[in-house]
Amino acid sequence: MANSAWGYGVPMISVVGDSFCVPYTMEITVKKRIQGFSKAHYDVFDSSGNLLLQIDGSVWKISKKRVMRDPTGIPLLTLKQTSAKWRKVWTVHPGENSDDILFRVEERSPVQLKTRLDVFLPDNDNKKAGDFYVTGSFASLSFKAYKDKSPIAQVHHSYSWGSFCKGRESFKVRVQPEVDYSFIMALLVILEENEN
Repeated sequence: MANSAWGYGVPMISVVGDSFCVPYTMEITVKKRIQGFSKAHYDVFDSSGNLLLQIDGSVWKISKKRVMRDPTGIPLLTLKQTSAKWRKVWTVHPGENSDDILFRVEERSPVQLKTRLDVFLPDNDNKKAGDFYVTGSFASLSFKAYKDKSPIAQVHHSYSWGSFCKGRESFKVRVQPEVDYSFIMALLVILEENEN
């Protein structure tokens, strides 16, 4: 659940866990490799080149499933995609086999020029307004995540035709202080998977 503990003058946004919140702006590099029709692997590194997270998975029944792991391979989150009334909906669960839901992510509309995803925490009873939202588009090759109207993270895609043909892509992610970077990475993967 999202915490709002005050630290270093910034409200903490902890969805997955406090250990993923740091008191400074975090610069992250994400490297994505395509492995066949529906398999993708993401490696997440800090600015010193240390591996922080790994995300992989494939089609799960008729939907997609991605698992986020720590550097030692321990599952942290499972991302499951379903469809509801022509819109893609993802649920994110702790670990690999839990039915508990940390948050869900819904497309605002099935037809969008600029993607918007609404993020709902479990205690949100308002069916229309998410606790967070994400915007982005394939044309601009970027995305931003917001809490209310305040940006909490942004991504810039380091895209080239050569890297696309080799099945490799790279992203630079800037996460604001005290914002859960594993949560941001889950949102980035969901946006990427929705667009592909």
